[in-house]
Amino acid sequence: MRLEYAKYALKNIRHRKLRTWLTLIGIFIGIAAVAALISLGQGMQNAINEEFSKAGADRITIQPAGGFGGMYVSEKLYQSDIDVVNRVKTVDFATGAIIKTGRVKYKEETVSLSIFGIEPDEETRRFIEKVDFFLVEEGRQFKSIDNNVAILGYNTANEKFDRKIRLGEKITVENKDFKVIGIQKKSGSPMHDNMIRITTSQAQELFNLKETKEVSMIFARVKSGMDPTIVAEDVKSALRKDHNVKEGEEDFVVATAQQMIEGFNNILLIVQVVLVGIAAISLVVGGIGITNTMYTSVVERTREIGIMKAVGATNNDIISIFLMESAMLGFFGGILGIAIGLSVSKAVEILAVSAGVTVLKAYFGYELVAGALIFSMVVGIISGVLPAKSAAKMNPVDALRSML
Repeated sequence: MRLEYAKYALKNIRHRKLRTWLTLIGIFIGIAAVAALISLGQGMQNAINEEFSKAGADRITIQPAGGFGGMYVSEKLYQSDIDVVNRVKTVDFATGAIIKTGRVKYKEETVSLSIFGIEPDEETRRFIEKVDFFLVEEGRQFKSIDNNVAILGYNTANEKFDRKIRLGEKITVENKDFKVIGIQKKSGSPMHDNMIRITTSQAQELFNLKETKEVSMIFARVKSGMDPTIVAEDVKSALRKDHNVKEGEEDFVVATAQQMIEGFNNILLIVQVVLVGIAAISLVVGGIGITNTMYTSVVERTREIGIMKAVGATNNDIISIFLMESAMLGFFGGILGIAIGLSVSKAVEILAVSAGVTVLKAYFGYELVAGALIFSMVVGIISGVLPAKSAAKMNPVDALRSML
């Protein structure tokens, strides 16, 4: 019996092709928007999680309170803070980094890029070589005796200027010349692929930090076998004591890789929910469109309903037929919407990659497709409830009388 209902509903949908297509527009636009936003949001979340995992689970990051890297905040970190962190018994090693934006000139071109100053000593080199972001593809890492040398991010060397920068060539950073000794592997991180790495002493000189010994961030590695969360609390306690601040009044932020992942995921989730909520408004409009179409169909098929009731069709039979029809409208709209939405998200990913943004990725999962399809069918069914009940309530005598 259900199969007969489905065949009958499909026949009615195919019979009114123009109306069907106009009805589907509202549904597939809404589903397409929702599918595209969820696909991109989940893809970005996966990409960010992957980037943090590259940094290592045994890493802890310390930065000034109120902003990233201390570039736009009043709170500061200094060399003395690195010394404090290194004295924490559960910390294996800590080093600082200076992160600023500077003017970089190559040949006759000048662009603004991130300048990353880091210590050139052996221990720091071993520390960063375990992080995928800093792997060198051409040339070498810093040595302790290096001076006026630079290591370029992949995009900096290959895409930021009209000509590719080669090993041994000269670039000018903030009016000071540097020799290129290394080019990093492409990491997929916009920050690291578009940076220039120099030594801490050179960064201090360029940005007038020699006297203050200011650093933008501190990176620490926990001792083998230690829980990073516990070590992070040890670091907080040591810095609170050194800064003479109470718990909850810290002028710094200490975070493990897992905590940073969770923080970004929470932000992405909020943004995603808001955007999907806005996109879902079009689904409401699409649902109203299905309701309107089904009411029109009920009026047009009054005689048909009367005949079905006259030959024994029950109210439940009539309701089932119309709900099947509205569910099919939702189903077909969902299929179109999913196809369009995922195509749009893939196109956005391709455009983002071409622009050097690799964290914006499309995600294709069975649960996304199934969820969107079920949701569109539910919208269709809900939209068809009132018209279906209206059809079922028809008096067969009155319906047949309309034939006269």
